[in-house]
Order: sequence, then structure tokens, then C-alpha cells
Amino acid sequence: MVQIMEETGRIKRWRLILGVESEERFISMNGNEKPGLSEEQLMMDQALAAIYNHSESGGFGQGRGAGNGPSNPKISKWLGDVRTLFEKDLVTVIQSDAIERCGLRQLIFEPELLENLEPDIGLASTLLMLKDQIPKRSKESARAFIAKIVEEINKLLEADIRRAVTSSINRRLHSPIPSASALDFQLTIRRNLKNYNKELGTIVPERFYFFDRTTAAASRQWTVILDVDQSGSMGESVIYSSIMSCILASMASIRTHIVAFDTNIVDLTEKCDDPVDLLFGFQLGGGTNIDQSVAYCQKFVENPSKTLFFLITDLEEGGNRASLMNRLKELKESGVTVVCLLAIADGGKPYYDAQMAEKVARIGIPCFACNPEMLPLLLQRALKGQDLGEFRKEFEKRK
Repeated sequence: MVQIMEETGRIKRWRLILGVESEERFISMNGNEKPGLSEEQLMMDQALAAIYNHSESGGFGQGRGAGNGPSNPKISKWLGDVRTLFEKDLVTVIQSDAIERCGLRQLIFEPELLENLEPDIGLASTLLMLKDQIPKRSKESARAFIAKIVEEINKLLEADIRRAVTSSINRRLHSPIPSASALDFQLTIRRNLKNYNKELGTIVPERFYFFDRTTAAASRQWTVILDVDQSGSMGESVIYSSIMSCILASMASIRTHIVAFDTNIVDLTEKCDDPVDLLFGFQLGGGTNIDQSVAYCQKFVENPSKTLFFLITDLEEGGNRASLMNRLKELKESGVTVVCLLAIADGGKPYYDAQMAEKVARIGIPCFACNPEMLPLLLQRALKGQDLGEFRKEFEKRK
């Protein structure tokens, strides 16, 4: 009985995958009985048929595009059905396929559609690339959609990045200034063993000992420069790096500069108050001249030993490669901490020029195709002056 139920379940799943055209085959395989989809499975079948074109009936345009009229009510209903029927990860895949396969790219600019779309970093990248084509009536909906993505990434990164900046503890020195996160537990317990209270069954400390933190004045000496490639392949990396820069810029203890480049250079530092404004300041697309942008960023270096320079790029250099290598070498040799964050795309997969990455690594500059979750830890290690080469080895082991 169990085996028959499992077999029936498999047939239903394959029927959903292959579509209504396959139903006759399944009937002949199943003793002239239909697979018998449930009401929910029939709704799934219709939703999938709309974009994967399994049937003659469903679909927004049977793969021939959907630009011939305002079919928005039908699409809005479909979006609602999809979000109800499928897991969140599948919803984002189905949405992306709908945009590409059914010509819905322009229709996502309709306000009611944007309100129904599941927040997804891939769609956010598409919106940013097409932002100049967004009609006025949809501008606010597009901003609200991007803001949802920003909020999600902010939750992921903000607390850890703030902790990374403020946790520069010098464990060789102690300070009279109390700080819960800098408490030296071992020394406090050891020095207070004599104060063990038998009745309470615990140590009652007479004095607490705290590690010395980097002072606010010392922290303020740090300058963080983010030099961000805004060529077309950089969508997801641009989103993560802009949010990271906004978090850093909101911290008084660090001076932050953010520069965007393709074949031109745009200084976006003044937009760091609002991550959505900052993202809309990027012009995704165009060529790449990394060398020119690194030259521009060099003017922000006042105290090399207290400067952290993030080059965020796919290293597909269209400018002078030899000059770029010389500039990066100069920065490193002057005492600047230089880190190359390689482009990530398609849900975290790295995308970059491997030959250039090897050359950059050879001059002692670590290159990371870094997951967003690793950014705060990388920042903390860099601000503490720890060996990023060792961190890279640890990072490779975790992958």
C-alpha cells in the first residue's frame, strides 16, 4: 500500500514537471487512470503553465511576449498564486523565469506588480540596470521594492559590521573603563577566587578586569575606501557593497568614501545617508577602467597605515592593466591595507577574471569571492591589522 502511494506521488510530481501535454502518457502508464491532481496541484499546474508554456490554455503570451496590452490583473493574480503555492526560494526562480521567458521585463515596472513581487536580489539588480526606463508612475514602487531588499541585507550585516568596528580589543593591555564586551573573564575569575561565597555557591567579584579597547580618537583615524565597479556584471556586488558603505558611513569612528566607476568615475560619498539613494546613483552597465578609478581614490589616502581600501570588481579591466598593477602595488607598499572583493552573481557564485586575480594575489593583495556573511569578519580582521592571507586560507577551507 505504501509503495503504491509513493508511486502515485511520483507520477503526480512528474506530471507537474512535464505539463498537461504529458497526461495521456501517464494515463496509459497508470491503467487508463488520470494522475488525479489535487485542487492545489491543479493550481500549481496552471501557474507553471503560464510561464513554461505546457498547455494551450494557460500563459501570459505563450512565450511570444506580453507587451500587447495591460494584462496586469491576470499577472497580479498569478503572482499572488505563486507566492501562496510555492516556497520562497522557488518563488524567486519562477519570477525570474517569468520575466525572461514571457517578456514581462517592462511589466514589472507597473506599480501593482512591484507591490506583489517577492523581494529578490536578482530582480533588484534588473531594476537598477533598467532604472532610467522606469516610468514616473512606478518610481516610488521601484524604490519601495529596492528598500525591501536593503532592509533584508541590513538585518544580515548591520549588527556584525558595527561589532567588527567596535571590537578592536588589545588583549595585552587592560583598561579601567568598564565594557561588557571587553570583560577579561579569566583574569576576573582568577583574581576573585578568594571571594567564593559558600552560601550562594558562586564567586562574588570584588573587582572586574577589562581589556583595553581602541580609543574613539584612535578609531577615528581609520579611513575606509570602497571603489566599486558598476559595469553590468556587478549587480549583486553593487547592492551588498553600497549597503556596507552606508553602515560604515553612519559610524562616527570611521571616515568612509564610496566611489563608483565604469569608464567614468562618480564619487557617491555624499549619498551614503540613504542606501536606496546610493543604489540609484549607480549606473549599471558600460565598460571598465579600474586603473583610472584607483588613481582617483589615491587622493583619499592621508595615513596609509590607517587606511583600508576595498576594490570591488570582476577585474575585467578595459584600461591599462600594467598601470593598474603598479598602482595597487604602490598602495600596498605605502602601508594601505588593500583587499580585492571579487564580483558575486547568480545567488553568490563568483564571477571574475581569474588571470588578473592571480596577478593581484601574487603582489600580496588578497582576493576574495566573498559571501556577504563573511564581510564583517573580514572587516574586523583588517581593522585589527591581522594577516588577511591567513584569513583567506580559513575562508577557502569553509567553502
